[in-house]
Amino acid sequence: MPLALLALATGAFGIGTTEFVIMGLLPEVADDFGVSIPTAGHLVTGYALGVMFGAPLMTVLGTKISRKRMLMLLMGLFVVGNLLSALAPSFGLMLTGRVVASLAHGAFFGIGSVVAADLVAPDKRAGAISLMFTGLTVANVVGVPLGTLVGQSLGWRVTFGIVAALGVVGLLGVAKLVPDMPKPEGVRLRHELAALKNVQVLLAMAMTVLGFGGVFAAITYIAPMMTHVAGFADGSVTWLLVLFGLGMVGGNLVGGKYADRALMPMLYVSLGALAVVLALFTLTAHNKIAAAVTIALVGALGFATVPPLQKRVLDHAHGAPTLASALNIGAFNLGNALSAWLGGLVIAAGLGYTAPNWVGAVLAAAALALAVLSAGLERRERAAGTPSDGTVTAERPTVATH
Repeated sequence: MPLALLALATGAFGIGTTEFVIMGLLPEVADDFGVSIPTAGHLVTGYALGVMFGAPLMTVLGTKISRKRMLMLLMGLFVVGNLLSALAPSFGLMLTGRVVASLAHGAFFGIGSVVAADLVAPDKRAGAISLMFTGLTVANVVGVPLGTLVGQSLGWRVTFGIVAALGVVGLLGVAKLVPDMPKPEGVRLRHELAALKNVQVLLAMAMTVLGFGGVFAAITYIAPMMTHVAGFADGSVTWLLVLFGLGMVGGNLVGGKYADRALMPMLYVSLGALAVVLALFTLTAHNKIAAAVTIALVGALGFATVPPLQKRVLDHAHGAPTLASALNIGAFNLGNALSAWLGGLVIAAGLGYTAPNWVGAVLAAAALALAVLSAGLERRERAAGTPSDGTVTAERPTVATH
């Protein structure tokens, strides 16, 4: 695999750290600014919504420059946002910093996915994408727990300062290692938008919203669930998040490997198993050992869907993949925001801290139903002799020869 994937993974590591570390630091941030925990939770929702809207916006703005230069600009924006968060004198400015940093998220992963796929042979594309996303998963094993520990010991501002420094490293890595691929000829915004007319692209994005939303329904409220239901001490939440991150790393790599061999069967297995495990989590959350195992499984099964879903979007929008790829990253965060909101509703309704697990199970089951529908439509299109990958032909990914 090209060294350029290391640079992309480094940027993904920084982005993954800033996205998830806030969950472990909400009490500290809330105390510092004198706001409630639900109000501090807006830092999670605001970031997710920023990714959702920022992904298409930044991708459209980047259609006129090379992908390498756009990746560098996005990492610069990420650095500025995290510095603003670290230095913010008020909660409003802290939230602004989170939103600024989030604007880089979707476009970086969307454009980065296209670049990663273009760097390797066609039969290695999902593997290359999964390696880039490994930076995101490793962030949950190393970056988030360490960031939480640093924030609790030295202050949350130090954590965001370190994250900004990680962004600088990612920017330098992209500048040094990512080849300056020429911008494909004939790319127009209307070509990118035309790819979104493809039903398979839209179904893949919907699967992303529902499938990963199932994961976030449970994980957003993992701290109160583990401390109030399972009986863990507050300090145990850090290593439980490490287990979740380890599961994410394993699931991401397995998903990338098998998506290149049998993409739809991989989705069936991962989404189906995720729905079952989340439903069982309402029971296993009452036992420490069972809860810890379940958390790792949720991470593994959830991220096993990432490479196949991202590759499916690229495959069916191959004529103009950049916007579709970025929008799919936004779809992940739409799922995050939606599921966190739904999980909060069932808790507020008095159904208990395990109730979000049922929300997650229903969302994952719905994603599985869409996967079955998508495959059925694809078989029907093939039988009728109708192309299932769209008709847009303006932009073709170029496979690197080095």
